[in-house]
Amino acid sequence: MSCAACASRIERVLGARAGVRSAVVNFALNDAVIVVDDQPDAAAMVLAAIDGAGFSAVVLGHDDTERRRQEAATAADEARATRRDLATLAVSAALTLPLVAEMGTMALGVPLALSPWLALALATPVQLVAGARFHAGAWKAIRGGGANMDVLVALGTSAAYLYSALAVLRLGEAAHHLYFEASAVVITLVLAGKLLEAWARRGTTAAIRALMALRPETARLVTATGEIEVPVAAVGVGDRVRVRPGERLPVDGVVVDGASELDESLLTGESLPVARAVGDRVTGGAINGSGLLMIEASAVGEDSTLARIIRLVENAQAGKAPMQRLVDRVAAVFVPVVIALAVVTLLGWLAATGDLNQALGAAVAVLVIACPCALGLATPTAIVAGTGAAARAGILIRDIEALERAHRVDTVIFDKTGTLTRGQPAVVAISVLEDGPTPHPDRLLALAAGVQTGSEHPLARAVVARAGERGLAIGQVDNFRSRAGAGVTGNVNSQGALSSDTPCQRPPALTKGGLWKPVIDIQSVDRGRTTVALGNAALMALLEIDTAALDPACGLAEAQGQTAVRVAVDGQAAGVIVFADPLRPESAPTVAALHAAGLRTLVLSGDATAVARAVGALIGITDVAAPVRPEDKAATVDRLRAEGRVVAMVGDGVNDAPALAAADVGIAMGGGSDVALETAGITLMRPDPRLVPAALAISRATWTKIRQNLFWAFIYNLIGLPVAAFGLLEPALAGAAMAMSSVSVVTSSLWLTRWRAT
Repeated sequence: MSCAACASRIERVLGARAGVRSAVVNFALNDAVIVVDDQPDAAAMVLAAIDGAGFSAVVLGHDDTERRRQEAATAADEARATRRDLATLAVSAALTLPLVAEMGTMALGVPLALSPWLALALATPVQLVAGARFHAGAWKAIRGGGANMDVLVALGTSAAYLYSALAVLRLGEAAHHLYFEASAVVITLVLAGKLLEAWARRGTTAAIRALMALRPETARLVTATGEIEVPVAAVGVGDRVRVRPGERLPVDGVVVDGASELDESLLTGESLPVARAVGDRVTGGAINGSGLLMIEASAVGEDSTLARIIRLVENAQAGKAPMQRLVDRVAAVFVPVVIALAVVTLLGWLAATGDLNQALGAAVAVLVIACPCALGLATPTAIVAGTGAAARAGILIRDIEALERAHRVDTVIFDKTGTLTRGQPAVVAISVLEDGPTPHPDRLLALAAGVQTGSEHPLARAVVARAGERGLAIGQVDNFRSRAGAGVTGNVNSQGALSSDTPCQRPPALTKGGLWKPVIDIQSVDRGRTTVALGNAALMALLEIDTAALDPACGLAEAQGQTAVRVAVDGQAAGVIVFADPLRPESAPTVAALHAAGLRTLVLSGDATAVARAVGALIGITDVAAPVRPEDKAATVDRLRAEGRVVAMVGDGVNDAPALAAADVGIAMGGGSDVALETAGITLMRPDPRLVPAALAISRATWTKIRQNLFWAFIYNLIGLPVAAFGLLEPALAGAAMAMSSVSVVTSSLWLTRWRAT
């Protein structure tokens, strides 16, 4: 494709085909995303339609090996085309230079007249050989029923060349007012501009190429007979691979042997290596440090985190902004309008002056200067550069709609656990009622761990982990039920747990200032089935369990910013388990940065009000709502949007999914988890809240750059066309201006690649 009109033409052709639901053609990336009905010959139908429009295409393979082959072939083709274009440009420039020298010396008053026959000899190879790509492109466009930049260049240069050539053939040495230098200079400058444009466009797509380069081609597969090197595509889920120091990890998986530090900077934007040991999850594409690792594969090929990241970035870059759709509509009619304007210019000058030379010069200038390339490149190059810079910083923007909405966000809502805090709470204290059903803390902990084995909540994992540390036997649970935002209930077969009648040192009565810690551990067997409820006050009220006796301990913990969870056994208040979840050190600077940008911030938490407010006070947020259930978070988002706010919701991508979906922009700190990648419009690849203002900042920067590019592209044409039509611009200068307009727009977009998250 040579300009935005080509992309519009292909979209119209595909859109008219039965079975094609949508077609988005990206001029900057030279690719298309086409959605078709499920039919066996869909790919062949699409390729035939594109061929009928005068273009050619290949279907990108989803298989990793096939994709690598296509990428290598494309890179080789581009390299050959670049070498060919450079050679053509060099020859064209050498032949054009004497024609330009003649024009320049005449302007300086130093006559250097070339023979008309020599000028014809110099200009002919430029027109027919160097300009062949424009003539071929114009023919394909016209044959396909459209018009593009090639049509404008071919018409303009051919008119100037043919007029001059006919004059020389008819008048010989007496020929004058020739336009050989105009046609040759236009072709040479447009060729140079296209080379510069291609170089700049490759710069904007550097991020996606860097991500693709992370994928190793081979892996060391460990088998029963030893270690063999195989293609990465041959590794299956459950296979084990060995990664030596300095190598890239070929697959996602879990470390089953060894320890090392991994450089995940190109995946997460984190420059410091991260320690990984047995049991830790690792991501393919990371660079192994000094240790030898054995990894059990959990995701390979197109299911790997890296492959999904690449798809997300590609999808975002392939999308079209609302402003781009306006540009496409303009580009669709731009070339025919320009041709009509050139004809009007020619006829107008002839009618006004009768001077064919002047009329032809003005008409050629109109044709040459009006290339819509700058318009077509303004939006997609900025989007590609902006999303690429974001990806390098560990910010994945899912689609163009998320990017467009993010720059207008004025309200940011944070979940607390796992977002503002580390999301790794630990049990720090246990209180029991002396006259309650479980006066021994270890029995309470064992029962709580038993019912929590059915939950994936961070608090549940902390309870189970603490029971494991204490060496307690955890019973099995049935009739498990989770009540979102409230807690859990279930029946626990408490064998191995401490019984309430076990002889032991009795705990003191629960007091406001004391949280009992066990003194001795005595285990016995209680094979009864116990009903356990664990959650907040709302759950206990729902179950009609009186837990007023637990309020003092809960209040004390919550006043310190800790989380207190009530526990009831067999319908009676039993005790309190207290958790502490440390704040992320980046949370306060994040909130300060958002406030400095004029944004409103809120905290929505399922935790107790006192805990959420204590956390909010530590980081500078006074607007706190707690306790709220997941559906209440979504309702709060809806209410704010109804008030006219543009809302971003920041959560962990799992229990915050309703609010993430309801917000204008969902931002998931999922560390690349499945839910985070699939739910939110923006995913932060490392758990750093500072990436939230950074994501909004790159969105604003990208949208500012789009507006700048479109402004200058439109102004260029609005000024250039009248100037050319009124005869105030030589065709050669028009060609230079046209070539540089595209280069300037792409170069402007390249500044976004220098963006860094602060």
